Amino acid sequence: MRLVFAGTPETAVPSLEALLGSGHEVAAVVTRPDAPSGRGRRLVASPVARRAEEAGVEVLKPAKASDPAFLDRLRAIAPDCCPVVAYGALLRPAALEIPRHGWVNLHFSLLPAWRGAAPVQHAILHGDDVTGAATFQIEEGLDTGPVYGVLTEPILPADTTGDLLGRLAVAGATLLLDTMNGIEAGVLAARPQPEEGVSYAAKLTPEDARVDWTAPAMRVDRLVRACTPAPGAWTTLRGERVKLGPVRPAPDAPPLAPGELRAGKKEVLVGTGTHPVVLGELQPPGKRRMNAVDWTRGHPLTDEDRFS
Repeated sequence: MRLVFAGTPETAVPSLEALLGSGHEVAAVVTRPDAPSGRGRRLVASPVARRAEEAGVEVLKPAKASDPAFLDRLRAIAPDCCPVVAYGALLRPAALEIPRHGWVNLHFSLLPAWRGAAPVQHAILHGDDVTGAATFQIEEGLDTGPVYGVLTEPILPADTTGDLLGRLAVAGATLLLDTMNGIEAGVLAARPQPEEGVSYAAKLTPEDARVDWTAPAMRVDRLVRACTPAPGAWTTLRGERVKLGPVRPAPDAPPLAPGELRAGKKEVLVGTGTHPVVLGELQPPGKRRMNAVDWTRGHPLTDEDRFS
């Protein structure tokens, strides 16, 4: 088939790679406009745009997917289907109706669970044992379209969002390619999503990522892993924000009050609403990320120091 691929972050690159290496023609790529990055805030192309340019594929960067010039170009390309992975912009009917097989999205959850922007983060945050990915036909509703195919992936006890999303991006690329092949062959039909089991995964904000040390240790652990690498879990110490890497529950450690810190030679503990957790890495303001034990050696804790 003649395809136009839509995607933006690194997570979408494995799917683009799979399609570029297939028998399908990737006629163009649609991605978000260049965005400011780094300390200099210079404009940088998305990972998908960079990979498409390397492959010599036309790159379209509309400010909105409803822009008339973009829609005219899409009609001129005349794609059979538009596969999508984490594009990051709303698609209106004027765009949806152009490809004869529609727009097919690779979504990182077992629909109808965790519809929305942050399915992997919410699966970890809510303690799901299994998640997965699904390909579905995009319609006007939020991730409500009929499903072509699914795969499952276990959530491991120490998985961060980055870990899990990395595995799903690779496995999902094969699922998306299989879906394109099935649509081309006319042997794959999309099935409506069940009405039961619907849940929503709103984007996690920096405020959502602030750790509440009065919460149970299990909740703290899940929150930090769900927010790693973005938006990044954090707390405050001595009035300054400290970024946190994943923690490890320590149910057998001596009890500590919520937020209370105890530094040892091999580990740093912090109290929660239940048992303590072991700090992994942290990043003080303006400093590099470092091991918590190394940090306390250079910044000895006082009895009054608390995460708050």
